[in-house]
Amino acid sequence: MDTTFYFDTWKRFVHEGVLDQSRLDKRILESWYRCKKERVNPYLNKGMHLLTEEELHNKKAQNSLLIEMTDPYLKKMEPMIKSSGMMALLVDPDGYVLSLLGNEKTLMDASRINFMEGVSWTEGAVGTNAIGTALATKEAVMIQGPEHYSVASHQWSCSATPIMDDHGRLLGVIDVSCPVEQSHPFMIGMVTSIAYAIEKELIKRSHRKEITMVRQASQLAESHHSQLFIVCNQHKQIISASKPVREKIPQVIGMNLQELLHNRYRIKSEMPFYTKEDNCMNGICLFLSEVNVPHQKACFLPSRPEDSFVFNGECGVSEIFQNTLKKVKLVAPTDATVFISGETGTGKELIARAIHDNSPRKNGPFISLNCGAIPKDLMESELFGYAEGAFTGAKRQGNKGKFEQAQRGTIFLDEIGEIPHTMQVALLRVLQERKVTPIGGTKEVPLDVRIITATHRDITDFVKRREFREDLYYRLNVYPIDVPPLRNRKEDIPHLIKHICQKNNWSIGSLDIQDLITRLSDYDWPGNIRELTNLIERLHIMLPEQQSDYTILEQPSELLNLNYSSASANPFEEDKVEETSLNTRVKIQRDLMLDALKRTNGNVTAAAKFLGIPRSTFYKRLKKFGM
Repeated sequence: MDTTFYFDTWKRFVHEGVLDQSRLDKRILESWYRCKKERVNPYLNKGMHLLTEEELHNKKAQNSLLIEMTDPYLKKMEPMIKSSGMMALLVDPDGYVLSLLGNEKTLMDASRINFMEGVSWTEGAVGTNAIGTALATKEAVMIQGPEHYSVASHQWSCSATPIMDDHGRLLGVIDVSCPVEQSHPFMIGMVTSIAYAIEKELIKRSHRKEITMVRQASQLAESHHSQLFIVCNQHKQIISASKPVREKIPQVIGMNLQELLHNRYRIKSEMPFYTKEDNCMNGICLFLSEVNVPHQKACFLPSRPEDSFVFNGECGVSEIFQNTLKKVKLVAPTDATVFISGETGTGKELIARAIHDNSPRKNGPFISLNCGAIPKDLMESELFGYAEGAFTGAKRQGNKGKFEQAQRGTIFLDEIGEIPHTMQVALLRVLQERKVTPIGGTKEVPLDVRIITATHRDITDFVKRREFREDLYYRLNVYPIDVPPLRNRKEDIPHLIKHICQKNNWSIGSLDIQDLITRLSDYDWPGNIRELTNLIERLHIMLPEQQSDYTILEQPSELLNLNYSSASANPFEEDKVEETSLNTRVKIQRDLMLDALKRTNGNVTAAAKFLGIPRSTFYKRLKKFGM
């Protein structure tokens, strides 16, 4: 590391407030600006905030589980830490050092700047440093020499990473520090691996504890089997319920308490729930009473006529989709963050739009962004915007990001699972602080935005594989809504066909609609409503009303592959057909190709793409039909 260069950069920033942003890591740059804003003394030569002996004892007692979990891992690494001239520290969520071990000389040098047990080592206390910046950003960070904001740490190299519990809450920070001349890149890997091991052990313990809780709560619920009774964990999630509650709401286990209260219940009385294993209060037992519908609306939701619900899609009649719409109606008047899951083509954006259109923000903007369609390098500027002159090619007046564009409205982030890890951290901060800083800017912009996210992927699997931050997932998954696939709501197909035709002003000729619906209902619809829309459009193109020479039964049977058992069946695949229908099939294919060529001005590649068939197949058919 070129310490002279970084020292000169630091000196100029401290004296003049000028900084060449391209020469400094973005996280350190942001931290320096935070320190300047908080008026941290850059010439501070030691930590000033120290706990008394009694205060430190209380801190350790409060964080006893964290100390107990961390101690074995640090002890295991101690010989290597000592021989490398390093020291390792455990820090609580408030930034106070709980324990430290390591090389004796290094510990002695550290004590000269009060880098010891009981000291506060946050950004606000000593400026930019690995511990404080890891606490602020909730991500692993390595800071060396003059990258530190205050001179107290200019001779040190520090690496730190946060420790999170299985619900995304910050438990503390692991830090490894040493004199800057003994710094090594493996330090960041060391603290990260220790934190990861601790988090895994915490999850195991948490799951064992949860199993004990569920077992004990179930016994308790059975003992109150005739009453309206539930048990919630510390996160207000229902883990057990008495029989009358389960009979009225079969999906009650796992439901959020607030969601249950929307289902016509209110709390009559409550008592703490203690687990026998550790005799700690880990939840709450609630006795409920039913309330009538008008009373519930007055208590929980702004009253409005039922028929005023706005939905730009087709509601249909299926019970499964009606339940989805009920959830939309419940959450729309609130400002809760919504997480929509569902397969591709099910209409997740329609659901997001319905939440916005039925909310107090309906007169504000609805900004939609597909995170999977934005290059990773452009995502930050797309979401957060940029200031004037932030980079080469930037607009003269800068540019507002999607979050600012959605002020006093709703932002819908589709395919949220596709955002890179760095952006996950940035998004987490926006959710926490409700502020955004454009790239190259120093002024924070307060946000008044409702956030709705969606994905077609199994986001919990991403979390398990650590490809998606667990703390971000829990921030986004406040109110989950699942959009069912079309194969689970086939009774809605007739209504969807009518809606699609009316919306697009399409006609599907004189087809026997009942016969068509029967055939469509036998298909698995891997592409869901989007696939149904495409098929109706093709029917509209192929079978205009004036073409009366097509027989009613042959048209759908030729258009829809009769091998419905395969979810990947392609309506335009070359199938073996009966000899009697060969002429009709050839005529349909030929007319369809002619229409596609006409629409694409003779461009074969575009015509093949329009029909959804390979270009090679299109050429074979051209040759076959003498075209």
